[in-house]
This record gives sequence, C-alpha cells and structure tokens, in this order.
Amino acid sequence: MKVKRIGVLTSGGDCSGMNACIRSVVRTAIFKGLEVYGIFKGYQGLVDNEIKLLNRRSVSNILSHGGTILKTARCPEFKTKTGQKKAVAAMKENGLDGLIVIGGDGSFRGAHILWQRWRIPVIGVPATIDNDINGTDFTVGDDTAVDTALFAVDKIRDTATSLERIFVVEVMGRNSGYIALQVALAGGAEDVIIPERQYKIDRMCADIRRGHKKGKLSWIIIVAEGAASAAEIAKKINKKTGFETRVTVLGHVQRGGSPSADDRVLATQLGAKAVELLSDGQTDKMAGIVNNRVKAVPLSYAIKNKKVNTGIFYRLIRILAR
Repeated sequence: MKVKRIGVLTSGGDCSGMNACIRSVVRTAIFKGLEVYGIFKGYQGLVDNEIKLLNRRSVSNILSHGGTILKTARCPEFKTKTGQKKAVAAMKENGLDGLIVIGGDGSFRGAHILWQRWRIPVIGVPATIDNDINGTDFTVGDDTAVDTALFAVDKIRDTATSLERIFVVEVMGRNSGYIALQVALAGGAEDVIIPERQYKIDRMCADIRRGHKKGKLSWIIIVAEGAASAAEIAKKINKKTGFETRVTVLGHVQRGGSPSADDRVLATQLGAKAVELLSDGQTDKMAGIVNNRVKAVPLSYAIKNKKVNTGIFYRLIRILAR
C-alpha cells in the first residue's frame, strides 16, 4: 500500500528534543509529498480522536523548545482491546496509512501491538532521558538530561567544598542508572548508587571516614531514584559517620529545557529516517543510531531489556574518587 497520510504522536515521559523530532517528521514528510497529522496527548489522543492536520508552519520555531507541542499522557485504556479498537478506528476515520511513535519502551510496546494485532504500519523513534532502549546507542533527550543534572551538581560541589559537607544528590532513573553514572563520572562524584548494582552502605561510610582522616572534607554521592531514597541514604550516612549530610533532589528539572545540540541533531536524523522507513513500506521498526549510523531496528528487539556494562563506569568512578 502506498503511504499518503501519516500520523505522529509523542508518548510516555516528555524529554528535550521531542519537538525537534516532530519538526523533522513533519517537514520531511511534506517534502516527500505526504500529509502529516498530529495526534495530541499520545495514545489517549488516538483513542479520543484528537487529531489535526499539520503543515510546515505548525512546527515553526519549535526546534529549540523543550517538551512536546503534541503533549503526552498515560493511557491505560490503550492497553485494552476496546481502547485499541477505538485507536484503529480513529486512524481509519482520518485516512492514516501509518504512524510514527516518539517515546520509550512502553510507547514502543503499544506501537508493536498496533502492527502485530491490527496491522497498522508503525515506526518508532527512541525518546527518553534514561537511554534504556535496546538497539540504539543514544536516545533523544538523554544528553540534555545529563547536562542539566551535571550543571546542578557542579554548583552543589562548590557548596559542599565551601561548607565541608556530604551531599547526596538524587537524579532521575527509575529502572536505569544511566543518568546517575554519567553525572557521577563527569561531575567527579565520590560514589554512585544505581538500580543495576547493589550498594553497600557500610563500605561507603568506611570510605567517607577514611577520606576524612586523609583531609577529604567534602563528598558527593549520586543516587538514581529507582535505586534508593536519597533522604534515607543521607540519614544512614549521618548516623554511621556523624558527619553533616544534605540532600538535593533534582526531580523533573531534568526533563525540560532547551535541547542540547546533540539532541537536536539526533532527533532530526531519527525523525527523517522514520518518515523514510514508513514511505518505503517498512513497519514494526525503530529508527536508531549505532556507531554514528542511523539504522532500522525491529521493535521486537527494541523493547527487550538493554544490557549495559555498568561495571566499567562504576570502577572508574571509584578509582578517581580516592
């Protein structure tokens, strides 16, 4: 079937670079003679038929903006066959021949179902701050999130050094320690706690006491939110060492803001590739980047757990902190 009209949606958690990707999808599609329809509020908007024709002007001046002009929302209804039927009906009503889904693994699982169960042509673009999508070296939004967290940690370091305190900084990462590891290494943190590794509070406190005897009077520990509570870690450190400890939770500030140059370039490349794949009749794939080359990856592979050798980063952080 020749593709003439495509839909595009953003789903799951927002991240910087989504707008750059939307812009790339819309303008690449128009260049190829396709009509593009924006689906608002993710799969919920597809179920509710919140769909609007987009043109080149619809995506003007959004390249540098964080978030997503198409909005995003969770949609429990789409997990049911009834909700999926509504979504498929909305696509047919609007004459959409295919769909581009910009999001993370949950969003891709939904896209995979649309093809496997309903034969709706779909292409995914990986966009998540956690860089936890299989089959791609990087995801849209991860670089900006790391830079944002690192910017804050650099400032915290100044205070920690001036006041000779221990700071426990909580960053995002429910199931992934990617942001925590990157920030800990780039920010010169003394330790890091991530979901992929079991932490040892007694060893951490022994390191702090040993460092203090050598004249090391400030300490920064990065904690991924899914691994432990920064507040609880701080309490344990204070109780076991007696040293003054403070907590900083960076929270959702890591999701927003103007995307970095790397995220803009990546989003633009992957958005264009997604349109190319759909227009070529391909489906059930993700546009990813491997060794600086944009490639098509099966969604069945993309939704598998990404295996990362966290040990290399962790050992280096420990070596450099001593």
